[in-house]
Amino acid sequence: MRIRIVGAGAMGRGIAQWAVTGGHTVELCDVRPEAVTAAVGFVRSMLERAVEKGRMSAGERDAALRRLVPLDDPWAQGPDVELVVEAVREDLDTKAEVFGKLEQALPASAVFATNTSSLSVTAIAASLTDPTRLAGLHFFNPVPLMRIVEVVPGAATRPEIPPALTALVESCGHRAVTVADTPGFLVNHAGRGLVTEALALLEESVAGPADIDRIARDVLGLRMGPFELMDLTGLDVTAAVIDSIWQGFRHEDRLRPSYLTPNRVTAKLHGRKTGQGWFAYGSEAPGPDAEPPVTGDADRPLFMAGPDVPGSAALREVLASAGAAVETGAVPSAGALVLVPVWGTTAAAAVASLGLPPGRTFGVDPLPAAGRRRVLAVTPAADPAAARDARAVLARAADGEEPYAVSVVRDTAGSVAQRLLASVVSVATSIAERSLAAPADIDLAVTTGLGYPVGPLAWGDRIGAARMLELQRALHTTTGDPRHRPTRWLTERAQLGLPLTDPGTSPDACTDR
Repeated sequence: MRIRIVGAGAMGRGIAQWAVTGGHTVELCDVRPEAVTAAVGFVRSMLERAVEKGRMSAGERDAALRRLVPLDDPWAQGPDVELVVEAVREDLDTKAEVFGKLEQALPASAVFATNTSSLSVTAIAASLTDPTRLAGLHFFNPVPLMRIVEVVPGAATRPEIPPALTALVESCGHRAVTVADTPGFLVNHAGRGLVTEALALLEESVAGPADIDRIARDVLGLRMGPFELMDLTGLDVTAAVIDSIWQGFRHEDRLRPSYLTPNRVTAKLHGRKTGQGWFAYGSEAPGPDAEPPVTGDADRPLFMAGPDVPGSAALREVLASAGAAVETGAVPSAGALVLVPVWGTTAAAAVASLGLPPGRTFGVDPLPAAGRRRVLAVTPAADPAAARDARAVLARAADGEEPYAVSVVRDTAGSVAQRLLASVVSVATSIAERSLAAPADIDLAVTTGLGYPVGPLAWGDRIGAARMLELQRALHTTTGDPRHRPTRWLTERAQLGLPLTDPGTSPDACTDR
């Protein structure tokens, strides 16, 4: 296939490298000739590096470079061009102008694709004489390494174009997911679950950025916490995406932005690129805050109270096997620490409903941790000395094992990890519920595009649809916040015993057409 790529910046040159490596001829062009020269040099250096690392032969490199054709004029006639990929700046008028000129220069048979990440594909296509020839083909940076592409049909896109683009993407070694033309498409939309809930936790002073990140990594198993992720992406970019998706979905509560971001963006606290974000960067920046040492009495008696939620019995057994003095009576002894495994609820509610001693009752997250970290939730009535002792008890490990790290957070419905997980699953089930993407594509896009250890729907299935529904109902009831309301997708599957990954039976499947 002969492909013309218009725009030789970071995305354009990455797409060019991907396409020539996949065996296609690429005409690379830009209104700035120097950008094309630089992009060709970049692609050559990347291919040479691949040869050095043994990922391709010298002959394959030379053949790929022969397929890369620098073009002086983006609007040159191209009778053999079959596909155009536009990768210019994110501006509707600019993209409309580019495609308008290409429509005059290229045959009607050439398919047009826009790499937009935030603009409506339908709006871009509407500027064309023939809007049916254009679709979205959204790559992620760096293109050769991010092996996922969103195929986005506009409202008028011809039905044969998305499958053809999918076949092209997968023939070159990437995975393709078909996504509705909606704000944020799929990956950016699904990613809002983590960062918006992290910002909400920070708003409520549940924990600071470093502790929320540690819990996200060590309890949920994410490779990067939400705040370090925002610093890497740039808070200016993240905040703009959050706002645009929230506005695009008509102020959907579960996508609600935080009041914390506008001032930080104005102050240029954008993250790594400005040297200061949620954390400091650069040679003069202090290292990450060290966790405070464990100083409490790890031998203090411990009593576990409250409903026997899944995971609480396992936690009790693990603590007992590590030598903790776990009491087995019906009520705690005088001075015993009281741990309440919470599931969408608070330790404070357990104090009130069960008559527990407020000064020495704490919440604990029963989620099995991906790493060696536990989370202790303290209420405003907690005795600090008792909290230090509870932290020491939770840090205990069996002989020969490293002690657990213990994050101390403010008591909140469900604790930190549960709220992050519930939000990730909730946003994903909302995407599935609206048929914006197929369940399998949602999980594929999130694991590939965001690096989560498991797709959000499959993650919910690991917990269990019924238990996830219990969590979200408890969060909604406890907080009254509509951001936590369960989706129909989750509710129905919990009631029917179906996995969250199951697309289910549609009305169309029940009629002969």
